[in-house]
Amino acid sequence: MAPSAMTRLNHWTKSLSEAQPVSYWLDDPGKPRPEPALTTAETCDLLVVGGGYTGLWTALLAKEREPRRDVVLVEGREAGWAASGRNGGFCAASLTHGLANGLSRWPDEIHTLQKLGARNLDAIESTVARYSIDCDFERSGEIDVATEPYQAAELRDWYGELQRYGLADGIEYLDADAVRQQVDSPTFLAGLHDRHGVALLNPAKLAWGLKRACVELGVRVYEHTPALNLKAHGAGMAVRTPYGSVRARHVALGTNIFPNLVRRVRSYTVPVYDYALMTEPLTDAQLASLGWKNRQGLGDSANQFHYFRLSADNRVLWGGYDAVYPYGGRVRAEYDDRPETYAKLAGHFFTCFPQLEGVRFTHAWGGAIDTCSRFSAFFGTAHQGRVSYAAGYTGLGVGATRFGADVMLDLLAGERTERTSLEMVRKKPLPFPPEPFAWTGIALTKWSLARADAHGGRRNLWLKTMDRLGLGFDS
Repeated sequence: MAPSAMTRLNHWTKSLSEAQPVSYWLDDPGKPRPEPALTTAETCDLLVVGGGYTGLWTALLAKEREPRRDVVLVEGREAGWAASGRNGGFCAASLTHGLANGLSRWPDEIHTLQKLGARNLDAIESTVARYSIDCDFERSGEIDVATEPYQAAELRDWYGELQRYGLADGIEYLDADAVRQQVDSPTFLAGLHDRHGVALLNPAKLAWGLKRACVELGVRVYEHTPALNLKAHGAGMAVRTPYGSVRARHVALGTNIFPNLVRRVRSYTVPVYDYALMTEPLTDAQLASLGWKNRQGLGDSANQFHYFRLSADNRVLWGGYDAVYPYGGRVRAEYDDRPETYAKLAGHFFTCFPQLEGVRFTHAWGGAIDTCSRFSAFFGTAHQGRVSYAAGYTGLGVGATRFGADVMLDLLAGERTERTSLEMVRKKPLPFPPEPFAWTGIALTKWSLARADAHGGRRNLWLKTMDRLGLGFDS
């Protein structure tokens, strides 16, 4: 490395000297106390496994649909402690990991998917208001920004395609001057502004608020209660926990990246470790230097992309870029902290916003996301329809998990609804191959994506083949 580059790196990494290796959202003195662990044998109508968004929404919606339904939720640690408390807080209307992914996979259903997604986001907003969930919910929208000339051309072409499909409502193409009037970075060359389809929120507070709402509706929530196994029991199911058990008519599995209790589902997901930084609160002068008056979320258009946003107290969250797959698909706490990625992210941050020189980071953290080969959630049932599951959200689950909860409840009820009629719901992605093929394929895909970013977006033969097969790797 040249001396000047080394000097800049050392300068940037000084900004990390006091960063705590913990999610900013979870590092909150107002964090609620966990519910006690299960130590008895319980029976119920519906058992929900998992206390992240998927499980919490499932329990809440089950009680809203049938207030007299007896619902139990078990969580291996504490509600919201994993991906639900570590993400960027982008709550998108998209159910398909973005409109481009949805249009490429389900063109005949895309208008229905967009309608259902918009309805789902509206329902999240009304739920937050109805249960007085203090999670800093802001319907502020999002801008996808181009930082290379080829990306600006791609955004302009994509906007034209959206117009042709009748999908451009609420979306505006911004040239370099227009995008920099919204948020000022010397790296921004163009943008695509989705004004209504994304809300920003505090993800941990959303999870904690959903847990409180569930308890208030009568859901029996047990934390520090991992579900150890699942088996048929008479006309229902039984789940064993370390100190107790639950017998239920139906079970909804919301464990996402953690090993599914239905073993055949496990090969459909792999863990991707994603990382983020949070700055100290910006001063009024620093915030003014960005011109970030409308508080939109932002993401860049590279394959190895960044996502960034303002928090309620005017910190900047800066995350993404590295998507790390551990060999064998292991989920381990040691992977949550990755200083080499933090240093890389810090350098990218100050390149994007040189006017924030001298700002320091207070938190740096990571965590596992569940991804599948089609980048968006899949669904199914087991044990003659007594068990349902949803997984594979690939990083856009803050909003889509509520839709997934509705799907799981529809499936358990045996109902044919607008949701369960979707090809997206009826069909599954291709599973990942066993090791060492999974690691080799993912490593080659990551190398190819980085190479495309460095060569004007040109996709090599491997990526073109993956595109034709509808396969990939993303976070």
